[in-house]
Amino acid sequence: MKRVPQRTCIACRVVRPKRSLVRVVRAPEGGVSVDETGKANGRGAYLCRSRLCWQRALGDRRRRSGGRLGAALNTTLSDQEWDTLWDYAQHLPDAVDGETDASEGQVEGVS
Repeated sequence: MKRVPQRTCIACRVVRPKRSLVRVVRAPEGGVSVDETGKANGRGAYLCRSRLCWQRALGDRRRRSGGRLGAALNTTLSDQEWDTLWDYAQHLPDAVDGETDASEGQVEGVS
């Protein structure tokens, strides 16, 4: 039986199969972008395919740090990068199937 790689969403901290998450990468040249292939060179962070997780990870634009995502990638997001990622998130569903609000302390599959 083949092992399925697992990754943790940096926003809700739920462990999911790598393929079910979206990878955001900071390239060696310094740019931050969504990595659809999951194989781009650079430091990566994983997020659920949920608008709520993306909003949590990006944080408030006024802080300019990039929230949890900026911290995970060890960088500060530019306004353009933040806008691009925010726009990407707006096309995602509010929540992933079976997901509860992480602020309530609920974890998928645990009562």
